[in-house]
Amino acid sequence: MIDGSGGDRLERLVRLLAGVTFFIFFQAYMVAPLIPRLAAEFGVSGGKIGLAIPAYMVPYGVSTLFYGLLSDRLGRRRIMLASLSAFIVLTALTATARSASELISWRLVTGLGASGVVPLALALIGDLFPYEQRGRPLGWLFGAMAGGMAFGSTLGVVLVPFVGWRLLFAGVAGITTVISGLLLRHAALLGSQTAHVLTLSGVVASYRSLLQNKRGARTYAYVLLNSIFHSGVFTWLGLYFSERYRLGDVGIGLALLGYGVPGFLLGPVIGRAADRWGRRWLAPVGLAIGALAAGALIFHAPVALAAVAVTVLSLGYDMTQPLFAGIVTALGGQRAGQAMGLNVFTLFTGFGLGSLLFGEALRWGFGTALVLFSAIQLLAALLAVSLFRDEIRRNSRPLN
Repeated sequence: MIDGSGGDRLERLVRLLAGVTFFIFFQAYMVAPLIPRLAAEFGVSGGKIGLAIPAYMVPYGVSTLFYGLLSDRLGRRRIMLASLSAFIVLTALTATARSASELISWRLVTGLGASGVVPLALALIGDLFPYEQRGRPLGWLFGAMAGGMAFGSTLGVVLVPFVGWRLLFAGVAGITTVISGLLLRHAALLGSQTAHVLTLSGVVASYRSLLQNKRGARTYAYVLLNSIFHSGVFTWLGLYFSERYRLGDVGIGLALLGYGVPGFLLGPVIGRAADRWGRRWLAPVGLAIGALAAGALIFHAPVALAAVAVTVLSLGYDMTQPLFAGIVTALGGQRAGQAMGLNVFTLFTGFGLGSLLFGEALRWGFGTALVLFSAIQLLAALLAVSLFRDEIRRNSRPLN
């Protein structure tokens, strides 16, 4: 842990990590709205170029498991900086794609290369801050994720007619390079280079310990369920606004802009509230807010109110996943990277399953799909009142 004398340096480090996180998520979410334009440019179907989405997301989620293990073995600093460098180089190279197959290939290797930054940044918060002070810095990082998602899915499609998609990728790489240069000034805070012995039996035993522990099993289960819910609803909101309100690309982008804004603006505030009062009530309330916001989309309200519901839906996410991540930082002990790697793997697995399951439910229409997802999420909120009753504010000693 770092004492009070390093407080200013820690604050700068957290903000720089938030900046890097913002642009990683910005580039991840700017691709989906560009599918029609990219399909037309490369002369392929939207279905084929759409493979660029899972080509990035699936390797990203899977490889987080390995980055967490490597960071526990080799230290946070070298693995995080190597992954950040890979993200910059591969994002820039994506701008050189001459075909749909090349673009998909670059997205795949970018997902593999970039996925060590955010989970290790989250694990690093656990290394640098005592448990009762982690909510606010985690709020910064999750707020950056939310902002990247929101602005990436909106500004990407708005800027491309003016700058082109290639310059968009190159610009993200360039800006991230500048932030990375500033981050290097604080490299000493990025963790020790000390190697820890890592064996297969030890890795398996650590995963077993994380999942057999009541607190760990409960938290990872909620990370999965919550990500399924939010990904399922959010993934199909573009189609929802297109079919129900006849919005075009820019209109859809503007309607979705609110998703991510609460976390971007209020992430540190929500985190500070978790530090002050614990997660006992905040997490169930966040789950319930998400369920009610999705439920509001069932009704044929004016488009402005539907856009507000999207913003409130985002608030539900911002009041849950960062809080769950805070709990995970207390689970790993000497294997914090492994614990956070499992958290991000679970999160991205839920993202993939959510879009798939909601898509299947759409066979019965948006109303039915939203009813099912909202009802399950509301039930999860009610159960969370009991399941998270021990998550009150405590000293840095982890709960058992």
